[in-house]
Amino acid sequence: MPSVFISPSTQEFNPYIDGGNEEYYMNLVADELIPYLIASGITVNRNNPDESLGRAIALSNAGNYDLHLALHSNAAPESLSGKLMGTDVYYYAGSSNGKRAADIIASNFKTIYPDPNKVRAVSTTTLAELKQTKAPAVLIEIAYHDNRQDAQWIRENIGEIAKNLALSVTEYLGVPFREP
Repeated sequence: MPSVFISPSTQEFNPYIDGGNEEYYMNLVADELIPYLIASGITVNRNNPDESLGRAIALSNAGNYDLHLALHSNAAPESLSGKLMGTDVYYYAGSSNGKRAADIIASNFKTIYPDPNKVRAVSTTTLAELKQTKAPAVLIEIAYHDNRQDAQWIRENIGEIAKNLALSVTEYLGVPFREP
């Protein structure tokens, strides 16, 4: 049975432009995502939002997961605050399975994000959840929480985001997508 570790943000200190924070909304996405994965026959574990990123990585590495999926929302540098929009799907440079998962997620996400041209898969070597996890890993920055339109889009589309991510995960794992 395939297995996935879901790691929603633990960053309660990252406020959304008009209320709430990254930890809150990314955990809502995880709450909606997990029933789809379970219905599709995937074993799921997740981090505890009250614990550290290091603990999430340790929990992921303690299991034998086929994918580590980190859920985040983005914020622009201060000089560009509120001006950037879009979705970045990060994978560790050199990880062919991470790249394949990121490409699938980005491709499917283009069908729901308001501007498909602003959805992209991006390689990196700097993000801890990508370089320190033993499972192939993807970190999705769903949209910019310091941009009013993106923050509103996240809030209004939690269920659709979760379903789309579940569809991508099942595609990556080669299992049929099933509704809960």
